[in-house]
Amino acid sequence: MIHTAQTGIARARDVQIRSGTAMLHGDLSIPTGAQGVVLFAHGSGSSRHSPRNQFVARTIREAGVGTLLFDLLTAEEEAVDARTGHLRFDIGLLAARLIDATYWLKGELDYFRVGYFGSSTGGGAALVAAAELGNEIGAVVSRGGRPDLAADALTRVESPTLLIVGGLDEPVIKLNEDALARLRCEKELRIVPGATHLFEEHGALEEVARLAGEWFGRHLHGRSDTGGRPEKAA
Repeated sequence: MIHTAQTGIARARDVQIRSGTAMLHGDLSIPTGAQGVVLFAHGSGSSRHSPRNQFVARTIREAGVGTLLFDLLTAEEEAVDARTGHLRFDIGLLAARLIDATYWLKGELDYFRVGYFGSSTGGGAALVAAAELGNEIGAVVSRGGRPDLAADALTRVESPTLLIVGGLDEPVIKLNEDALARLRCEKELRIVPGATHLFEEHGALEEVARLAGEWFGRHLHGRSDTGGRPEKAA
């Protein structure tokens, strides 16, 4: 279901996405003339309403690319995860939800290129989903992500992938360096000097948003050649 409201440069829509028995809620905004849409896969303790996600999404839209921010877990699942911490590391579940959201989007707007922006464990889920869908995913950006959680799927990713890590986030830098070595696609690792895991330092998130906007702007301008629903990789 889509509800549309007209804004200055984007059509803002409240959307509902079915994934198995779960109904996921999201916000879809597409600037005029956009040819691609970026799906956000956030980490634990975050949501589509996160100011960090909203800021990055606005910058991506300013680069001429649409955004779909949605919650990978339902409100009930978030409550369980807050107590147990299990679902945030269920990369198979998170990737499946992201794939279902991609199918939904392609069913609504089959001519748009699709990209993924993942944060924390969402970065691992984005890479697993990208490996599953092959060249249907035009680009992936991981912010402070856990690409190591994608495990063997890393070698099957075809999408151009940008890994962004804070310069003070030393354990995650090593995880991203190791993942970069395993990726066989077009790839790049960018380290933001002086930034910690959440990029809360002055100017750090702005740099993340700039890098992401440039990456998606470069790789998602152009219509999808296949149209329709994405085919799963063999």
